[in-house]
Amino acid sequence: MSRIVIAAAQYCSVPCDIEKNVSLHREFIAQAAEHQVNLLIFPELSITGYEIAQAPELALMLGDPRLTPLRDDARRHKMTVVFGAPIITDDQGTCCIGAVTCEADGTLYAYTKQHLAGNEPHYFSQGEGGPLVNVQGYPVGLAICADVRVPSHPAQAALSGAQIYTASVLFSEEGYLEDTQTLETYARQHQMAVLMANHGGHTGGWQPAGKSAIWAEGGHCIARAPSHGNALVVGTRHQNQWQGHVLSLG
Repeated sequence: MSRIVIAAAQYCSVPCDIEKNVSLHREFIAQAAEHQVNLLIFPELSITGYEIAQAPELALMLGDPRLTPLRDDARRHKMTVVFGAPIITDDQGTCCIGAVTCEADGTLYAYTKQHLAGNEPHYFSQGEGGPLVNVQGYPVGLAICADVRVPSHPAQAALSGAQIYTASVLFSEEGYLEDTQTLETYARQHQMAVLMANHGGHTGGWQPAGKSAIWAEGGHCIARAPSHGNALVVGTRHQNQWQGHVLSLG
């Protein structure tokens, strides 16, 4: 397989400020480009923060012009970028938690969260998932937070041919150990690399654990961010070997 560089953006969202978050996402993309990243993922609802009660007012259509700079950056840097946003999926105004994918060629689409948790069903509809993403010849399966707690979800991604499984999450300190042990198990069981992006600061009444991470196919963690703050967790696969490192972004 060809060389690939993947990265998780551990990100501190600005509550309910789409324009500011877009600007900050662009800074992460620029930093990732300096390290030749091919695939960059952000946490769940990164573009708004985990402000689920405000979701109806914050929800975006995929064609929203505020997202154009992210699409342009992905194309400019030939990078696939996945960020989190509340997404309107139809003419009836159905709102889902989305992982919006900007492909390197400018294609834009959304994976929508299939397994809602906590109070999310009060504000969001159940999503339908989405297709695998192809990055540098590697099929990539997407997941959003509670999706990873359903074993059939990564199993289906693996059955469909995924070699990398990404999780855009909000993991708290209380649930972090169990959730990440689960991701490690998936990496080992399905022989997929796993890339997890968590929030780096308080959001929506939650205190996330941070510690975004990457696991190689056998379940070995190759890189993990600190508990708090902005960071890029970078993994490079070359000649069937993974190497990882973490960049602190303040």
